[in-house]
Amino acid sequence: MAKQDTMQTKNINIKVELDNDHIPSSIEWTADDLQGMDQASCRAMLLSLWDNRSKDTLKLDLWTRDMTVDEMKIFFHQTLISMADTLEQAINDERISGDMRDFCDYFAEKMEIKGD
Repeated sequence: MAKQDTMQTKNINIKVELDNDHIPSSIEWTADDLQGMDQASCRAMLLSLWDNRSKDTLKLDLWTRDMTVDEMKIFFHQTLISMADTLEQAINDERISGDMRDFCDYFAEKMEIKGD
């Protein structure tokens, strides 16, 4: 007898409160697997979704007025590092992901982000 695959569904919800000028004042998110928390707050988010029909990326980039310039620099740096890691996992190309990590080092230097 063949083993049946079971499908799972997970929910991720994002709630954005806007001020009178339509600028995000708060960003909260929940997920089925958000361990130990009902919800989490954040000051910024970058969401990219691939539309395979149009071969285009759909993007939603939001940040609150409370997000500082220094936090934004760190946020972008960490996002770029994460993208390099994801690219390596997705296409198994250490050379190009290494090039991306080199750029991340360059970015951190130019943005004057202190290392760990």
